[in-house]
Formats: sequence, C-alpha cells, structure tokens
Amino acid sequence: MTDLTTLLEIAAPLAGAGGLGYAKVRAPRVYWPLVGLPAAWTRFGLSYRSTMDVCGLTVQPSRLRAFMVRNVARRRDVQPVPPKVRRVRGSATGMRVTLRLPAGLEPADIAAASERLRHAFGVHSVHVFETRPGFVELRMTGYDVLRRVKMPRRRPSGPVTVAVALREDGTAFVRDYRKVPHALTLGANQSGKSMYQRNLIAGLARLPVAVVGIDCKRGVEQRGYTPRLSALAVTPDEASGLLDALVAMMEERFDLLSEHGAADLWALPVKVRPVPVVVLVDEVAELFLTAAKKDEERRDRMVLQMIRLAQMARAVGIYLEVCGQRFGSDLGRGATMLRAQLTGRVVHRVNDKQTADMGLGDIAPDAVMAVTAIPPDRPGVAVAGDSSGGWSRIRTPEMTPAEAVAICRQYAHLTPRLPALAPFRPAVPADTLPADPSPLVTAFPSTD
Repeated sequence: MTDLTTLLEIAAPLAGAGGLGYAKVRAPRVYWPLVGLPAAWTRFGLSYRSTMDVCGLTVQPSRLRAFMVRNVARRRDVQPVPPKVRRVRGSATGMRVTLRLPAGLEPADIAAASERLRHAFGVHSVHVFETRPGFVELRMTGYDVLRRVKMPRRRPSGPVTVAVALREDGTAFVRDYRKVPHALTLGANQSGKSMYQRNLIAGLARLPVAVVGIDCKRGVEQRGYTPRLSALAVTPDEASGLLDALVAMMEERFDLLSEHGAADLWALPVKVRPVPVVVLVDEVAELFLTAAKKDEERRDRMVLQMIRLAQMARAVGIYLEVCGQRFGSDLGRGATMLRAQLTGRVVHRVNDKQTADMGLGDIAPDAVMAVTAIPPDRPGVAVAGDSSGGWSRIRTPEMTPAEAVAICRQYAHLTPRLPALAPFRPAVPADTLPADPSPLVTAFPSTD
C-alpha cells in the first residue's frame, strides 16, 4: 500500500506536467488562459520598471517630481520615469496593456523596442498601436495564433463588412467596403489566394449585396458560386460586356444621386437605395494580355472601364476586388493607373520581389521584405497593407471549395436580380434554388 501511494504521488505531478506540455503544443487556447496568462501577467508586473529602464523607454523626471522625491520622500536617488500603466487586460490569445507616455517619448520609441519587450515579457509577439494622443496599447500574443487559425467570436459588423482572416495580434482582418472600397490581392500558385477568395465570397454571401464574378479561366474558380452571383463572365468577350454594363449602371446611379441631392449611396433614402455591388475579378492578367493584335482594342476598353469603376464607383456602391498571381506595369498600359485606385492590398507568397513591390512598395515599403519571407509551407499567410503605411501579417481560416459552394447555396435567396446585369445572370441548377424564388433584397432601378 505504501508503494502504491508513493507511485501515485510521483505519477500525478508527472502526468499533470505532461498534460500541460501537451496542451501548450496542441491546445494553446486552453493552455494560455490557465497557465500562460497568469505567468505572463506576473512576469510583466514584476519586471516592468526594470525592463523599460534597460530598453531605454524611460525619461528623466520633472523638476517638481524630483523635488518631491528628495524633500518629501527623503530619497537621494531619483529614478527615471517609465510609461505609466493605465490598464492591463487578458484575452483568449494574449494580453493588452494601455500605457500613458511621459513627455519625451513617442509611440515610435515603443514600437522600435517591441522585439526586446517580447523577449523580456516572455510572449510570442508584441504589437504597438496608438489609441489616442499620449496613449499606446501593447497587444501581446501568448502563442502563434496564425499556426491554427480560429476567428474571434466578436467581429465588426456592417452592411458591407466581412471578417476574412485573422491578424497576427489576434484580431480579425476585416474588409469594410465603406472604408476601403477597392482592393488588390496577389499571390502565387498554392499561396492561399484562392482560400482568401473563398472566405471572402462566403462572407459576402451572408450580406444583402450583389456579387458579380469575372473569371476568364472559363469559370473554374467561380462557377460553383453561381447560386449567389448576380452576374458572371467567363471569357474576355463576356467580361468586356459585363464591364460596360457595370459602367452604365454606375452612370444611372449617379443620376439617382443627383436627383436626390445625395453625396453617395448611403445618403439615399432606404426605399430608393440600390443594392451594393461587389465585383470579384479572379485573374486580372487575363483582362490585360492579348494573343492577337485584333484583341488589343477590346483589352484597352476593358482596362479603361475598370479604371473608371475604380475612380468613381465607390460613391454609387460598386466595389472592386481584383486578384491575380502577378501584377506589374509590364501587363500593359493602364496597369499602374488601376493599381493606384486600389486602396486595400493583400499580398500572399509571390514568385518575385517585383510583384511584392508592385503590391505594397508604394504604400508600405517595410512590408515588402515580410512578403518575401513567407514560407511555402504556410499557405494562407499574407501581408495586408493600407494607405496609412501600416501593415500586418494575416492568415485565412481553412475552407474547402465544397464549403464555400454550400454557403452560396444556403444564401441563394439573398441574390438580387439586377435588370442591367440580366444578360450575364448565370444559369443556376434547379436543385440549388430556394423554395421562394423572390429575392430578399430588391434592386430599385434608378430610372423608376
């Protein structure tokens, strides 16, 4: 009996340690709140002042503070002042700390020391965000959240807002078309670009918007989404006609705005507001490249129409999502001009640095090196940038083509029927039609 008790006393701690080690590797979302967060919180509280001091993130105290320390506290040595901790919060993926910066420090100083803070506090990563003047937030992640992507429960919502991927700081990467109307997505084969598109179409399928597809590879990527598409073009000739129809629709909607004295689509009364339209271009190079001289006129017209949409269509609720493997000025005339209108940029692993430069070099030069460092064994990892110069790594959750198609069939009743795009309405199999064929979202032609 004594031997059994001794064995249990030894085996129980070993089993517990083994379970924690297994959870740390296989179930980090379980390990972090139970063990990782308390340990990191304690380490942060005990080493904060000394860490800030050795990292050079302290400033000399003011004369009043030095006077009070010497004469009231009766202390000869006056310690440098670190940023004041205002708030510490734990999360499912890490920890967030709000700091009040003393005079003499700026957010760039904290950001420059983020790698040293990561090692000092024993976390996976530290990201610095300015919340308001004088305040920054340290977003720490306790583990690699991009290894196994799990989207957060709380996500931003809106009429044209889609949570597409997960950022490396544990927050959702969102496509909000009212803030960033047009975007360019680049990526080589097997880089996860198609996965990004599936998550995007799955999110759009749930919203009251019209989705238009242009897939000049005979529709191999977008044909399965036909129950949720209001229009689809699968050849360059069809794409040219569809772009002409979209430009004509844009002009009609501008007439509607002028009639009601509205600045954009969202300022119109709900009763006359047309449905937003998201145009998904699967491979933009197919619209630029030509095999014969007779096709150059059609190519120039398509490029011109896309540039017109990118320049003006935001106000009337027509948004562009342009995707491709390669994008550069060598595609032909108008490529650089089109890129300048695509505010959002998402670049997956690419085959050459020039494509990364074309995607992010003009808005976030520091992100180009991050793109070239994406390993080939992590599909779905990308770098997202914006016109403010900021960028972050993201990764889309895994979604099979069958799952994306099932979501499009489930929400087929939300597909608007737009008279202007009726000639390009794809044929939908009868078994995918809803019981009530009338759409939930009704399009109001601007001529009414």
